[in-house]
Amino acid sequence: MIARTLPVIDRDNQAYWTWGRDGKLAIHRCADCEYYVHPPVPFCPRCESRNVAPHAVSGRGRVVTFTVNHKAWVPDLTEPYVLALVAIAEQDDVRIPCNIVECPPDAVDFDMEVEVVFEPAEDLWIPLFHPVQS
Repeated sequence: MIARTLPVIDRDNQAYWTWGRDGKLAIHRCADCEYYVHPPVPFCPRCESRNVAPHAVSGRGRVVTFTVNHKAWVPDLTEPYVLALVAIAEQDDVRIPCNIVECPPDAVDFDMEVEVVFEPAEDLWIPLFHPVQS
């Protein structure tokens, strides 16, 4: 397990970092216009409603962009490793920065279909993504 710098948890981002315990990826969604909002904030940037709450999404997406990093920036980090932006299946403009795991770095490609897996870290669950198994 990688020693990660963990986020400060607040009422807006708590679901994103904790619902992984139940295998769910939580993304805020506006109940008025159904727009997904990430990073999690208490209002909708599309319609300006404050009727936003966490919603479980499918956990599937695609790699929009990525880089293969060859420098261990923290102790115990195995290199090379992949940093990516994954667009969720429900709304293409929601991009999640993450690591791609369970896949050799040279096998990662643009538009690769991926699904979420969670790594426990203290009382949080870090969303990571791995290739969809065919």
